Amino acid sequence: MSEAKLFLDFKGLLCPMPVVKLAQAIKQIQIGEMLEAVATDPGVMADIPAWTRTTGNELVTLEKREDKTIRFVVKRAK
Repeated sequence: MSEAKLFLDFKGLLCPMPVVKLAQAIKQIQIGEMLEAVATDPGVMADIPAWTRTTGNELVTLEKREDKTIRFVVKRAK
């Protein structure tokens, strides 16, 4: 899969909690490292790309899976 340093489970969390928790978690990894998360709130499909644009971090992947979860990988850029 990915070489993520940190794996987060946001299943059951509703907006804005996945973004809030992502913002806290990104500080735990070094610049250039990645974190992977899985969520169930469809709002992350818009929220995560918007968050990476505003923070300058890189959205590596964002995918809706057959089990209705949304998986995304973010690379810390700053």
